[in-house]
Amino acid sequence: MRHAWIFMCFGAGMLAACASQPARPVLYPNSHLQSVGQAQADRDIAECRQLALSSGVGEKKSGEVGKNAATGAAIGGASAGAWGLVRGDPGQSALGGAAAGAAAGVVRGGIQSTETSPVFKNFVQRCLRERGYEVIGWQ
Repeated sequence: MRHAWIFMCFGAGMLAACASQPARPVLYPNSHLQSVGQAQADRDIAECRQLALSSGVGEKKSGEVGKNAATGAAIGGASAGAWGLVRGDPGQSALGGAAAGAAAGVVRGGIQSTETSPVFKNFVQRCLRERGYEVIGWQ
């Protein structure tokens, strides 16, 4: 049980590190980008991001933490409980597995909740494409 808490604390630290820098579109250096320059492209990226947000599109994935914690607890509890049947202690094994699975699910969900939403990316990419840019990816 103590190991599950250590794992969750480590995951929370990793989350904080990942959450500090949002993903940005990477633009192909086509003729439009070359003619307007990087400063204007940065302003256009900011405007497209703001347009997405003001249109109600969330930048980050949401709802992943609870869903993944519940899924992890169910999978961990079931698999550890099954192993406990073989060893003769299904109840205690199921509890330990559920705790470990929930901890892993919280960390996984937390990491996923820091990722940029695919809908947000598509919105910003379309906005930039309509302005003459070519988005080749996000980083």
